[in-house]
Amino acid sequence: MTDLSRSALILVDIQNDFLPGGALAVPDGDSILKAVNTLARRPFRAVIATQDWHPPHHCSFSAQGGLWPVHCVAGTHGADFPEALLPEPVTHIVRKGILQERDSYSGFLDNDRATSTGLDGLLKGLGIEHVVLCGLALDYCVTATALDAVQCGYRTDVVPEACRGIESDPNDALKKLEKQGVWLKNANAF
Repeated sequence: MTDLSRSALILVDIQNDFLPGGALAVPDGDSILKAVNTLARRPFRAVIATQDWHPPHHCSFSAQGGLWPVHCVAGTHGADFPEALLPEPVTHIVRKGILQERDSYSGFLDNDRATSTGLDGLLKGLGIEHVVLCGLALDYCVTATALDAVQCGYRTDVVPEACRGIESDPNDALKKLEKQGVWLKNANAF
């Protein structure tokens, strides 16, 4: 088994609104929960959950000219983590998309590519050198977070079986990740 003492598991946006029945459901999104919970029980130094946490009139919402329906409004059931996601292993929560005028796909930076969420500082403060990512949606927030992790200098793995995307075929997203230096690993590798 891999030494995970300098590793963090990042659970990307596993929230009710991105699961079946949610406002912006990722197809088959709930199918990742068993693999995610199994990974979260591994002896990572930290298990960090990112959480979309939008104000009520967020710029990403279609009513404000954005791409998406209203989702993950701060403090609502849709923004909560699902009951099926084990809370005990989660050591930290990083909220993103909190500013009304700016969205944040990545767990590291807002989409302006300048405003930090604090995730990089948290990881560096914990002595993390390696991150493992899983979550929703593979082709948006997981990919953005993984690419920023590489840019920040972390050895970066994505676990495809613990991710689902909006697009039903994950191959384009996975090829993009590999091309940028992200490793694709099976959950059993940890």
